[in-house]
Amino acid sequence: MGEVTSQLSVSLDGYVAAPGQSRQDPLGRGGLRLHEWLFASESWRGRHGLAGGERNVDAELVDEMTAGVGAYVMGRRMFGGGEGRWDLDWTGWWGDDPPWRVPVFVLTHHPRESLLMRGGTEFHIRYRVRR
Repeated sequence: MGEVTSQLSVSLDGYVAAPGQSRQDPLGRGGLRLHEWLFASESWRGRHGLAGGERNVDAELVDEMTAGVGAYVMGRRMFGGGEGRWDLDWTGWWGDDPPWRVPVFVLTHHPRESLLMRGGTEFHIRYRVRR
């Protein structure tokens, strides 16, 4: 049997993003502050093709969280691109080479074909009709 884990950065008042999400502010206005610990780590930067970063307990946590992951699940807002019908030119916040390197299942109410990206990431759009 497989193992399922969940990982979120949550503020003390229960938010994972700030209001006002847009393509310019993927986590809402000021939402990046919640994840600064992650962005500074050597491990996160390396997964995104960036040099540098801190090698500390946060980097070790990122290594542990991503070791052996076979797939990710995210919502439409984490994938990005707004609400309603898809902008078919939009392929996510990460550009042509997302850091996931495994299948990613995007849960939404709007159908779209799967997207195969560089580096082995394939976004599978899974939708459910609202009732």
